[in-house]
Amino acid sequence: MLYHSYETSRRAAAPLLASYALMARGLDAAPAGLARWAPVRSLSAFCQVMAHARPTHTRPDFAIDSVPVDGQPVAVREEVVSRTAFATLLRFAKEGVSDQPRVLVVGPLSGHFTTLIAPTIRGLLGDHDVHVLDWHNARDIPVEHGPFGLDDYVEHVRDALRRLGAGTHVVAVCQPAVPVLAAVALLAEDADPAQPRSMTLIAGPIDTRIRPNRVNALAAQRPMSFFEKRLVTRVPAGHAGAGRAVYPGFLQLAGFMNMNRGRHLRAHYGLYRDLVAGDHDGAATTRAFYDEYGAVMDVPAEFYLETVERIFKEHLLPRGELTVRGRPVRPEAIRATALLTVEGENDDICSPGQTEAAHRLCTGIPAERRQHHLQPGVGHYGVFSGSRWESEIYPVVRAFIATQEHDPAPAPRGALQPA
Repeated sequence: MLYHSYETSRRAAAPLLASYALMARGLDAAPAGLARWAPVRSLSAFCQVMAHARPTHTRPDFAIDSVPVDGQPVAVREEVVSRTAFATLLRFAKEGVSDQPRVLVVGPLSGHFTTLIAPTIRGLLGDHDVHVLDWHNARDIPVEHGPFGLDDYVEHVRDALRRLGAGTHVVAVCQPAVPVLAAVALLAEDADPAQPRSMTLIAGPIDTRIRPNRVNALAAQRPMSFFEKRLVTRVPAGHAGAGRAVYPGFLQLAGFMNMNRGRHLRAHYGLYRDLVAGDHDGAATTRAFYDEYGAVMDVPAEFYLETVERIFKEHLLPRGELTVRGRPVRPEAIRATALLTVEGENDDICSPGQTEAAHRLCTGIPAERRQHHLQPGVGHYGVFSGSRWESEIYPVVRAFIATQEHDPAPAPRGALQPA
C-alpha cells in the first residue's frame, strides 16, 4: 500500500511539475528585454526549482570520462569485471596506465545509487587502479533471485576481493564499514591470499553505542515491528522486481531531508537566488548535487532489517557476537591488513568515535600499521566528497595506501585457531 500511495501521488504531481518545466523553458526563450525583467527572472527561477523538486529512480552515470594522471588527462572507461543479480563489479580502466595500487571501493546500499560516491572514486582514480561494487536497484531484481541480506553483502565483498587477488586495498564508504570489516576478518582467519593490503573505513557504524545520534536513537527506541510494518513494502506491478519486499529509497530520502530540513531549504533558496542573479555556475553545482541526491534506489528488505537489528540495535560486531552464515566474525584475526579510519567532526549520521572503534577490535594489527584521521569542520557527506575531501582527506588516504604499497606487512601467518 505504501508504494502504491507513493506512485499514485507521483503520477498526480507529474502534470504540475511538467507545467513548471514548460513555463521555465518558455520564459527563458522570451525576448531579451523581457527575459531581463526582474519579475520574469524570478518566476523563471521559481519554475526551474519546482520542476526539479522530486525524486527520480534512474541510476545516474558516474560521468567520469577522464582524470588527470601525473598532470595529464587520461581517458577512463568502465569495464564489467563480474556481475550478480544484486551488484556489478566495475573497473574504471585508464588508457595506457598500469602498475598503480589496486583499490576496491565499496559504497553504501542505503537508498542511493553507488554513483553518489563518484567524487570518492574520481579522487582515487588519478593514483590508483579503481574497482567498485555497484549495487543494483532492488525494485529491478526479479523475486526468483531470492533474498539479499547482510551475510550476502559480506560475501559479495569477500568474493570481489578474491577475484581481484592479493595486494588489493579496500575502501569502505559509510554503511559498508561493518560488512567490509567482517569480510576481511573471515579472509584473515582462513589465511586467504586475498586478504587486502590495507582497509580504509570512512564514516561507518562500527559501534553506534558511541556518541549516539538521532539515527541511532531511532533504531534503539523503536521495536523491529515498527521497521517491518512502517518502512518495508513490496514493489508493485510494472517493475521487474514486482512482489519483492524492499525498503523504498524515497523513504530514505525523505528521512535525510527531514533530518536537515533547514539546510536543504537554504540550499534550494540559494539555488533560486543564483538563477535569478544569472550565476549559472553556482546554480549548476547545487542542481548537480540534488539531481544525484534525489536519485533513489530501493534496498532489499532483508538487508535493511538485518542492518537495523544486528548493527544498530544489537551492536553485534563490537560485542563480539556478529556471525556470517553462522560463522563468528573475529576482527582480532586480522594481522596482514593495515587499518585507516576516517571521520568528520560534524557528522550527524555517523558520530565521531563510531568508526574509530574498529581499532579496539582489530587488536592483531600492529599499532604502527593503524591510523585514525578526524577531519575538522565537515559533516557526513563532506568526508567523502567536496573540497575538504579533495584537499585534506584524500591526501591522507593516498599516503596511507602508498605506505602500505612500499612497506607491506609480512606474509600472513596460518589461520587463527579457535579460542
